[in-house]
Amino acid sequence: MSRLFGTDGIRGVANVHPMTSEMALKVGRAIAYISRKKGHTPRILIGKDTRLSGYMLENALVAGICSMGADALLVGTIATPGVAFLTVSMRADAGIVISASHNPYQDNGIKIFSRDGFKLPDAKEDELEALIRNDDLAGLHADTSQMGKAYRIDDARGRYIVFLKNSFSADYSLEGMKVVLDCSNGATYRVAPEAFFELGAEVIPLFNHPNGKNINKDCGSQHPEILAHEVVKNRADVGFAFDGDGDRVIAVDEKGNVLTGDQIMAVCASAMKKQGTLKNNLVVSTVMSNIGLGLALKDFGAETLATKVGDRYVLEEMLAQEASIGGEESGHIIFLDHHTTGDGVIAAFQLLNAMKYEDKPLSELAGVMQVFPQRLINIDVKSKPDITTVPEIVDVINEVENELGDKGRVLVRYSGTQQMCRVMVEGPSEKDTEIYCRRVADVITQKIG
Repeated sequence: MSRLFGTDGIRGVANVHPMTSEMALKVGRAIAYISRKKGHTPRILIGKDTRLSGYMLENALVAGICSMGADALLVGTIATPGVAFLTVSMRADAGIVISASHNPYQDNGIKIFSRDGFKLPDAKEDELEALIRNDDLAGLHADTSQMGKAYRIDDARGRYIVFLKNSFSADYSLEGMKVVLDCSNGATYRVAPEAFFELGAEVIPLFNHPNGKNINKDCGSQHPEILAHEVVKNRADVGFAFDGDGDRVIAVDEKGNVLTGDQIMAVCASAMKKQGTLKNNLVVSTVMSNIGLGLALKDFGAETLATKVGDRYVLEEMLAQEASIGGEESGHIIFLDHHTTGDGVIAAFQLLNAMKYEDKPLSELAGVMQVFPQRLINIDVKSKPDITTVPEIVDVINEVENELGDKGRVLVRYSGTQQMCRVMVEGPSEKDTEIYCRRVADVITQKIG
C-alpha cells in the first residue's frame, strides 16, 4: 500500500480517493486528536487556495476537527506560507493548507504545519497516517458538551500583509517602481498586489480574478510568457509570477527575460554576501539546480550544497548547516531569516532588496550567473519501478552521460506528488540538450509510460 503522505502532504484529483470529503474528515479528526492535551482545547487553523473543491474539503476538515473537541480557525483564501505564519502568530496547535500548489484546478491537497510554522516531519505524518488508515478514532469523539467550534478570522489577510512587508528593508521604498504581478488566479490574488502597493509600487496585476477553475491555467510561475510580454509592454522595472498557493516565484527583468529560482538565489546571495548576511557563505539547493548556480557562487566566494528535490529536504539541510537561503530551481525559495517556509512574495521582496542595494536593473544583476542549457520532460507513467531495475532505462542514461562527459548531466526522478517521471538534461548547447533529453524520455515512455 502506497504512503498517503507524499513529499508535500496528501494530493490527488478532488472527489477521488484520497482527496475526498471522507478522507478530509479523517484527517481533521487525526490532527485534532494528536493535538489534545489535558485541560487544553486544541485550535487548528485552516487556509486554502482558490480551487472550487476547497469549500468541500474545508467543511469536511472542520467537521472532523470539531467532532474531536477541537476548534477550527478559518482564515479563508491565503497563501501556504500565510498559513505557516498565522499558525505561529495565533498560537494554534497546527495549520492546514488546502491546496495542490501549481497543479491544475481538478487536483487538490492537504498539507500540514506544526505549531512552530514548519511542515510536519515524516515521523509525525506517519503517526497521522496510522490513525487515519486504521480508523482508530471512530470511537473517540468528544461528547456533545465538549464538541469544538469554528471561527472565521476576518483580519487574517491584513496580518499576513504586515508580516510580508516587514521582510522588505526599512531603508528602501518601492516608490517610483512599476511592478507587474501574475497572481496565477490563486492564493496571492489579493495579498500580493496589496503588499506591493503599500510599499509604494505602481502595481499592474495579472490573473487576479479567480473563479475556482482558472487557477494556474496558462499563467503563474509555470507559464511566465504573458508576464514577460506585459513587463516590456508597460516598461515595468520587474515582474513576478507566483504559483497557485503562493510559495513559489519566478521573476522577469525589465527586458522581458525570465529568471529561474536558481538565478534569483544567485542574485540575492551575491548581495547578501556583500552585506554580510549570507550565513556560512552557503546556499542550499537541490539536484535539479542548474550547474551555473554552483559556478556563480564559487566566483563570489560562496558555496552550494545540493539535496534531494523537495523543499522539506532543503529546509532540513538549511537548519543543519545554519544557512540563511536555500531553494529550488522552480522558484520555491526559503529565506530562513524571514520565514520558516518558502514564500513567493518574501522572495520577491528579497530580490527587490538586492536591486535597491546594488542600485542596478535586474537584467544587469542576473549576469552574475550563466545558465547552462537545460531541458526537462515530464512523462506520465503507469507505474514507478526503481529506475535501476529497468535495464533499458539504465543503459540509455549511461550512454547519454558518457557522451556528455563533464559538459553536462542527466537526472531522472519520479514526481513526489504526481504519477509522473521527470527527465532533466543539461548540456553544452540547446540542440544537444534537447536531443539527449528526448532520447532518454523516449525509452522511459516505451518501458513504463
